[in-house]
Amino acid sequence: MTSDSQREKVLTSPDFMPRIDAEYIQASSIIAHVGDTLPFLQTIPTGLFRLIMTSPPYNLGKAYEKPKALSEYLEEQGNVIQELIRCLADDGSLCWQVGNFVQDGEVFPLDTLFYPIFKRNGLKLRNRIIWQFGHGLHASRRFSGRYETLLWFTKSNNYVFNLDKVRVPAKYPGKTFYKGPNKGKPSGNPLGKNPSDVWTFLAEEWENQVWEIPNVKSNHPEKTIHPCQFPVELVERCVLALTNENDWVFDPYMGVGSALIGGLLHDRKVAGCDREHLYVEIARNRIRDLFLGRLKVRKMGTPIYVPTGRERVSQIPIEWPKGEAQ
Repeated sequence: MTSDSQREKVLTSPDFMPRIDAEYIQASSIIAHVGDTLPFLQTIPTGLFRLIMTSPPYNLGKAYEKPKALSEYLEEQGNVIQELIRCLADDGSLCWQVGNFVQDGEVFPLDTLFYPIFKRNGLKLRNRIIWQFGHGLHASRRFSGRYETLLWFTKSNNYVFNLDKVRVPAKYPGKTFYKGPNKGKPSGNPLGKNPSDVWTFLAEEWENQVWEIPNVKSNHPEKTIHPCQFPVELVERCVLALTNENDWVFDPYMGVGSALIGGLLHDRKVAGCDREHLYVEIARNRIRDLFLGRLKVRKMGTPIYVPTGRERVSQIPIEWPKGEAQ
């Protein structure tokens, strides 16, 4: 089933409101659990999840976390990671999306600190993907951060990767073979680009590993009260490429449920947990709104907005002195 038809199915099914379980049972298909991650994982059967995707707390002292010494934070996360790997299918993937830990103005890139933990536990890194976005906090004594990192690990060399699900339209669909028996015939794939020398856009994203997806700020249609919410589109790309229909997708730090929504849009079973009761309740409401057809979700593949120069906010203020650097 294509993503568009699946979206239409979900968003036009108000008569079907799914059950949202608070704990894992064999009949579950949607789980939103309030509580700490590690105790919840201990209730999960071994190898259940095909995809684990999350953005863990960065230890920055947000409202939902208490800052710890960096070594203590990494040790605590290491215990969770061990249990996550137990719950991951042998042909499954784990996507760990992180930014930087900043202390006294010094930056500690969390992906480099987490990588040895995953390697010690036998996982294999397939891609280190840079998620690039255009807006964020402005720094005054260093360059403003405008990217985060997604580490894609697999548990084995035999893993799900659905290329056709993540193809994009070719930039030059009319390109033809210039020699050989197929000379003059189309050289591309009718389904779109693949990761070869003719898959320019998606090759830039999966092979050069730069994904340009807007982060969820105040004017984003998916924005809730969560301060570090990631976009559903980021989840969808991983869900489509790394799972099949009816597979389990799990977010151990689900916040307001973006990973669950990304899975539900494509016929996956989903589970998540978070210690903040308010966030879990928002996640449950977002899931209900999804099935009622009233949840706003930015459509996957929507082009990044580029100002025309005619908007007032894109013009140089008349109060600024001309010819002086700002």
